[in-house]
Amino acid sequence: MRNAKITLLILFLVSFNLIQGQNNHRDIQKELKLDKQLESIDPSLVETFNAGTKAMDANNPALADSLFTIVYLKAPAFDPVLRRLGTVRIDQGKTIEGITLCKKAVEINKSAFNILSLAYCYMVDKDSANLSKALTLLKNAEQLPDGNDISILSYLAQVSLQQDQIIEVRQAVDKMKRLYPGDMLTLYYSAMLSANDKKWFRAKKEILLAQKAGLPADTVDQFLNSGVNSEILQLKIEIYFAVIVGAWILGLLLLFLVGKLFSSLTLKSIGMQALQPMDGKSGGWLRSGYKFLINAGGVYYYLSLPIILILVVALVIGIFYLFLVMGRMPVQLMLILILGSAGTIYNMVRSLLVKVTYTDPGRELVNDEAPGLYALTGQVAQVMGTRPIDEIRITHGTDLAVYEKGTRSEKQHDRARRILILGTGILKDFKQNDFKAVIAHEYGHFSHRDTAGGEVALRVQNDMNKYVYALYMANQATLWNIAFQFLRLYSFIFRRISHGSTRLQEVLADRVAARTFGTTAFENGLTYVIKREIEFHSFANTEIKEAVESKRPLNNLYELSSQRIGSFDEELNKAIHQKTTENDTHPSPADRFRFIAGINTLSAYQDSALVTELFTNWEAITDEMTKKIEVNVDRDEY
Repeated sequence: MRNAKITLLILFLVSFNLIQGQNNHRDIQKELKLDKQLESIDPSLVETFNAGTKAMDANNPALADSLFTIVYLKAPAFDPVLRRLGTVRIDQGKTIEGITLCKKAVEINKSAFNILSLAYCYMVDKDSANLSKALTLLKNAEQLPDGNDISILSYLAQVSLQQDQIIEVRQAVDKMKRLYPGDMLTLYYSAMLSANDKKWFRAKKEILLAQKAGLPADTVDQFLNSGVNSEILQLKIEIYFAVIVGAWILGLLLLFLVGKLFSSLTLKSIGMQALQPMDGKSGGWLRSGYKFLINAGGVYYYLSLPIILILVVALVIGIFYLFLVMGRMPVQLMLILILGSAGTIYNMVRSLLVKVTYTDPGRELVNDEAPGLYALTGQVAQVMGTRPIDEIRITHGTDLAVYEKGTRSEKQHDRARRILILGTGILKDFKQNDFKAVIAHEYGHFSHRDTAGGEVALRVQNDMNKYVYALYMANQATLWNIAFQFLRLYSFIFRRISHGSTRLQEVLADRVAARTFGTTAFENGLTYVIKREIEFHSFANTEIKEAVESKRPLNNLYELSSQRIGSFDEELNKAIHQKTTENDTHPSPADRFRFIAGINTLSAYQDSALVTELFTNWEAITDEMTKKIEVNVDRDEY
């Protein structure tokens, strides 16, 4: 494409005679020498000769022809009139006459200007053989006195460019720059050379300078519209996009580094006991900073999608162009790439428009089923000076978490419905005193408004998950798919940021629980939750397997005894002392215990009663949950 534009650019140079005429400012000293030369032959012809020169410079070849003819007939040996009359005849289309007159001038005097005139005749003829003659003549003229005249150098650059002899063009233009740096012709041919070298910005700058030096505006427009402006526009788009992509990549790196910094500062602050919860804003600027960082990361994800879209399209175009340059086009491969890219873009848009329908986990545990449990959670709320839980949802697993349900405004103003998710699997033998400390931890999330935010993080994570799933289903989760690789990278970065925030929230909530109900109660409660989760899953898996093999119904999964399987001390110890990583949403239990060590307890509550005693009919609950699991067991898998 660009070579074709350059060809048009060179063909456009045939207007050189007009350009030369625009720059034909006579050297007064040289003209006076010619006058003296003619005066020595016939003084009466000087005025006529000068009038013919003025007519020629005014682009009036007919008048110039008649005046120069008068001088020529009376002074046939005056070579300047021969060359000027020859060029006038050439401009009138009288090629043979023009060449003949210029040859006679050269025969009389092999001066640089006479040779230039003859070269000009061959240049106008446009025949390739004559162009070669013109180039040879101009090179000869350059070696003679006055050979460095700008007219000779500019014609030499012109013919060399038409003959595609770029080295000669550079030499001529370099000499013009050195001898005539601000001349219109110097700037004009320098612009031509820059365009030939694909230095589009420089070419435009030089042609505009040439316009200021006298180059006609229409010639400048023709030059710019011949391909220079479109190339500059394309380059600007490429440069702007490269800058945008570069800034985007730096933004990704910055998000990652800031997330690392916040994680480091959080650990340092915890170690220095600088996160003591004094009020609802415990955690200080770190919590605010994490909130801002997560929101910024969420916005950055959506700003990244248009860039990814363009990169996907650019990759296909780039591969298409590469094959085009190679001279072969694998149609099937290109079709796959085009369809794959279209699918990637479609799924990108779809991931933003398709809404996920959320369902609450488990079922609601009504007050009549566990009035004591509701009363206990209310007591903990009263001790902590916050609103009690509005709803408890019982599940068949080992869940233990809280969330809020309501509009954004309700959440922001602490009017949303507070919900506790409680897994049946963790409640066996759970002491109420330890349970209170764990519930106090969950209330800490409410008090710190951890459950009021998070919409941005949740939405971004859901949109990324939907997009990844769609790419997998469309078989587009491949190495070459830029969108898929971006999702992998961004998921990694965003996970590091959001998980760092949740680790901070967990530590702050731990401190609330430890200060309110004691470090011992919280450690016991958390340890029991971990132990019970290990036990229940082991018990349940073993019982399900045995029931399937013996083709019998499941026994109550929630009343299985630990003696049935054996000790879980080794697994428990491993779970507690595992190392915290940046991929964890919670610090390891050992770290959590270490972070609350030394906290002064405001109050200590002793209660050895079990949580299961707070239910009206605990056995009915466990039977219900066992049947729920049994319904979902695929006995064919065992």
